[in-house]
Amino acid sequence: MERGLSATTVGRMVDAWMLDVPGERVLVRELAPADEAPLIRLFEESEDWFLAATGLPPAPGDVQSLYYGLPEGARPDGKVLLVLERDGVVAGVVDAVRDHPEPGAVAVGLFLLAPWCRGRGLGHFLARSLLARAGDPPLVTATVPPGWRAGERFLERLGFRLDQESGPGGANRRSGPREGEMRRAVLRRGGGL
Repeated sequence: MERGLSATTVGRMVDAWMLDVPGERVLVRELAPADEAPLIRLFEESEDWFLAATGLPPAPGDVQSLYYGLPEGARPDGKVLLVLERDGVVAGVVDAVRDHPEPGAVAVGLFLLAPWCRGRGLGHFLARSLLARAGDPPLVTATVPPGWRAGERFLERLGFRLDQESGPGGANRRSGPREGEMRRAVLRRGGGL
């Protein structure tokens, strides 16, 4: 068995694995009920992203919306919620949907790292690992708040193409009163990474 893998799987995802990041102990695992308080802390630390994405600071309901927020037409059983732990501390969260917007594709709704983890290559390690574990899907979609340059650059370095125009975020959740449209990013496999 590959280093860091357990025998339990959910769909095509493994419930936990270690990322091979030099000098760091980084674990990726499925979201658990005990993660609510650490996720609230992560969201509070990441207020910059929430302000850019919604115009509002994070609220406890944002953690709860991870469980039910789905893009229109997505199947609930395709939802994947993962947390990233760095040295035992929740440092990131990924919300994705398999087989959306088409069979074999992956739609990433949220890919968020704590500010103290950004800019060190950890996001790139995580993204590459997730793509490999998802079977190198032929299509991956993501969104980024317009003007969030760090997120735009991150997606571009991974090989995503950013739409010029912003569009609606698309999740079936209540939007913030000042929430703007998101920029869509598309990665068609056969190029990129």
